[in-house]
Amino acid sequence: MPENLDTSQIKSWRSIVTLVVFVLTNITVLFPWHIPIFVPLPLANAVLNTLRSWRVIGPPDNRFDNEGKDGVPRKVGYFVRLQFPMNFVTAPFVADLFLLAISAIGRQEVHDGTIGANNISPVDIMIFFLTLAYIAISIDASGLIRYLAFRVLKKGGKVGHQLFFYLYAFFFGLGSFIGNDPIILSGTAFLAYMTRVSKNIMHPRAWIVSQFAVANTASAILVSSNPTNLVLAGAFKIKFINYTANMIVPVVVTAIVLFPFLLYVVFADERLIPLSIVTRELPDELKTQTPRNPNIPYARGNAEEAVMTAASNEKGKLLLLAEIMHPFLDKKGATFGAVIMAVTLITLLALNAVSQSQGEHPVFWVTLPAAFVMFCWDVTFGFLNRKQTRENARQGPLDVEPAGSGAENGEVQEKSGHEEQVEKDDLSESTGPTTAHLEHPSPPGSGLTVFGRGSKPASASPSIHDSSDSMLVPRDDRFDRLSIGVIGTTEEKGKSVHVDSSSIPPRTPQDATHVELIDEQPSTSELELEVACRQNRERATLVSLVSDGYRWLRISFPTVTAVVAHLPFMLVPFALSMFVLVQALVTKGWVPVFAHGWDHWVNKTGTIGSIGGMGFLSVVLCNFAGTNIGSTILLSRVIQAWEEIHRVNGVPLSDRTFWATVYTMALGVNYGAFSMAFSASLAGLLWRDILERKHITVGRLEFAWWNLPIIAIAMAVGCAVLTAEVYIMRDDSPYKS
Repeated sequence: MPENLDTSQIKSWRSIVTLVVFVLTNITVLFPWHIPIFVPLPLANAVLNTLRSWRVIGPPDNRFDNEGKDGVPRKVGYFVRLQFPMNFVTAPFVADLFLLAISAIGRQEVHDGTIGANNISPVDIMIFFLTLAYIAISIDASGLIRYLAFRVLKKGGKVGHQLFFYLYAFFFGLGSFIGNDPIILSGTAFLAYMTRVSKNIMHPRAWIVSQFAVANTASAILVSSNPTNLVLAGAFKIKFINYTANMIVPVVVTAIVLFPFLLYVVFADERLIPLSIVTRELPDELKTQTPRNPNIPYARGNAEEAVMTAASNEKGKLLLLAEIMHPFLDKKGATFGAVIMAVTLITLLALNAVSQSQGEHPVFWVTLPAAFVMFCWDVTFGFLNRKQTRENARQGPLDVEPAGSGAENGEVQEKSGHEEQVEKDDLSESTGPTTAHLEHPSPPGSGLTVFGRGSKPASASPSIHDSSDSMLVPRDDRFDRLSIGVIGTTEEKGKSVHVDSSSIPPRTPQDATHVELIDEQPSTSELELEVACRQNRERATLVSLVSDGYRWLRISFPTVTAVVAHLPFMLVPFALSMFVLVQALVTKGWVPVFAHGWDHWVNKTGTIGSIGGMGFLSVVLCNFAGTNIGSTILLSRVIQAWEEIHRVNGVPLSDRTFWATVYTMALGVNYGAFSMAFSASLAGLLWRDILERKHITVGRLEFAWWNLPIIAIAMAVGCAVLTAEVYIMRDDSPYKS
């Protein structure tokens, strides 16, 4: 369908509001915030009571009572303040609803923005990307990326610059085939662990920033590696093989030039990339143990958060070192996944190359069956190995005890639940009575009271039996031990400890009367307590059933559950909503206005100006137009309108100028992910969240400061090579669509 080039509509108030809403939406994506919603307290309680009566949620948790933090009473108000998030998921959707409400857009814009128009099919693109992402993340869940990174680490040895080069080349090569998201999922965690256990890497900045940049650089080579490439290839009917043929040289040259620039200019500091890396040695006891699948709950040593928190001591460093130097690898799953990915990509290239003669077909016709085959593999082997995975979950976390007071030798032991309980009882006899230091009071009527050691209840409940210094419970038939953090407050004398029942899964009636209290090793200030307990609920709730179901899935089918949990589902509502917003700009005359402005710029500056201008615009809009996906959607529409302007005027576009503009945009929207803001790409948001879970905080200004010189040199090199390429390979003959 030809583009509507009418620009007279921009004077109407609905057109102006549409532009304002588009700008505000992109600002919100860049700087998320919350809308406070005040709900009357009686209404909030009525809703909660209704949900309880319908057995959706559990017993009351005193959420809206007058008990403040640390048990301090507070003034009771008449309203409950709720926070509605405005972020990259909700903001575009709310904007679309608002434009529908004022009739700025209608049925046609929603249809074209979701089903598709002008060779851009958003639904097809989303299905294609999610199904291919399933295969890639399944390969990651098999441990292949972590294992290959470990082999690269062994190959690089302790020579800092050599290791930096090997990891750089590894992430670039792997990212070229499977995309940036799996590299960021596993590679970021790997580098966070590696730099933490090294003795002379003072900050992980050089390693994590370089990995993020090279992963997004590599994603520009194949159409399948990034959804932005899919949008661009669909908008301009580019064959996948032709896209790769035009992009591979600028991207590879960029990667080659960028490496010494990162090593000797941006991160030229031995505290970041030492000449010789000093790492700790993995204890022999840990080398002999079978590495465990990190996708199985309660099987990773300590919980990940606890490990990273304790990484400053020897115990934490040993666990991190084991994660790197003794990785888990599902050989069958990794091999099968690699074969499926290779066959899928080859089939895509082959079918896309011959589609012109045999008719166009949606690309997800290839990836959807492949993802289904991979899903069936994961489910089948999860079912066949369910006994082993449940046994691994039942064993509980590893307990790493460094040998001696200094823990230089790092003795490693794995203790059964019974051995741990015996040691805890012995420890309690030598340390005497202790108290649990907790945070929030238990709601009245929760039905469970656990008395701390050394404290005497005023009236003992008949359902809890005191056995000398501890209270024991028969093992649950699914777990040997389930550790749940204590919630509540206690006093040193005569006070009871209340456990929040809303966080405790249901038990069978015969197990309801017993509680197991387990002490952790004493810290320098106090003896920390951890409760492993189950409570009988009078009635199961929807929340408890979902929680138990998810826990069962994680134990029985760890790979499928891990893959589904990491799939970028949030990309779907975001991308579809952005497609609708851009379609609104098209119908309201703004995209033709932008296209006329771009046409004037190219007429003044020629091919060189189109490359420079599009390179600058694409990078900047990644940060201010709803991530690189939003900028790709907008710029594709602008170029399509620019092409239509020349067709209507009878002045053909130069083949060289047109393709120089298109492929420069491809460079910019991929490289723009490592520029000024995390929200320049969804990969950037994922990267930041992973680092925060590893207790590595990167501020907005730090991110921009580190990346500005990198994006400057990357775009300069990429655009220079592309300029030479289009002048060698193309001429000034008229462009034919």
